[in-house]
Amino acid sequence: FVMEVEQGKTYLLRIINAALNDELFFGIAGHNLTVVEVDAVYTKPFTSEAILIAPGQTTNVLVQANQASGRYFMAARPFMDAPIAVDNKTATGIFQYRGIPNTVLPSLPQLPASNDTAFALSYNKKLKSLNTPNFPANVPLKVDRKLFYTIGFGKESCPTCLNGTRFVASLNNISFEMPQVGLLQAHYFNLKGVFKTDFPDRPQTSFNYTGAPLTANLGTSTGTRLSKIAFNSTVELVLQDTNLLTVESHPFHLHGYNFFVVGTGIGNFDPAKDPAKYNLVDPVERNTVGVPTGGWTAIRFRADNPGVWFMHCHLELHTGWGLKTAFVVEDGPGSDHSVLPPPKDLPPC
Repeated sequence: FVMEVEQGKTYLLRIINAALNDELFFGIAGHNLTVVEVDAVYTKPFTSEAILIAPGQTTNVLVQANQASGRYFMAARPFMDAPIAVDNKTATGIFQYRGIPNTVLPSLPQLPASNDTAFALSYNKKLKSLNTPNFPANVPLKVDRKLFYTIGFGKESCPTCLNGTRFVASLNNISFEMPQVGLLQAHYFNLKGVFKTDFPDRPQTSFNYTGAPLTANLGTSTGTRLSKIAFNSTVELVLQDTNLLTVESHPFHLHGYNFFVVGTGIGNFDPAKDPAKYNLVDPVERNTVGVPTGGWTAIRFRADNPGVWFMHCHLELHTGWGLKTAFVVEDGPGSDHSVLPPPKDLPPC
């Protein structure tokens, strides 16, 4: 892949992480990237030597072709700061100035080390909303519902699996079980027995979430359990990584909504102290957010889009292990605030 550019011009690149299980660093040798948009939402522009992008995320950057005419590698490689094996290959393309022959050897960018936690935290901290009259940051300041979800791994018996066990992943120690009937279909037609709306607002058992590694899974259960949210209510959700089997960074995606990332930190979330450090002025607005390895992330949103909306880890492997749930957002007053009926020609599953 070769991108030809002209000296002195500025280019807008839309970068999409289409990987299934890797967060990626991306950079261009000798050129800075000016981040202007993430997840289709404008951000306060800032310049970086590289960007960090999770599966399913999009980032728009401006690149000035203002260096010595030549050929420069564009490169991407995984970010993984947990003690887990990862395919550390580097994918490349070429940023080539017009008129330069293909015989010129490209130079490589200095990407962050694959386990560079400091860069990842610093990069994410720079992401902020524009918060201008035309693009306001309507951050919910009053919270109607506070949720605290822990992220964990575990093992369960599986007689047909290798070694007789299989991995499961869970939120609040519940591993999501996919139903045989569509959740939205069951919700709209009020079908019984497809799911329950008893997903807990916080874990049943508290522990030192990011302390010494734990090998127990605290009796992880499986089920199709959802959380019911009142229409137009404001929600704060704290996602807490845990050291059940291992800590790991998790990019979480919420369908149907953008949300504001109001806080993040390393270690256990402290409800008495950490909210005082929230950014409630210009936090970044997006639909996917990384929960740092051994840390936590707090998001806020207004539940003004009725329906059934999945929230899941954007690492495909973890989603398959059950690291997901869904919100049932109730209808509001009037047809404009209610789930639309299915189209008459909707094919049955």
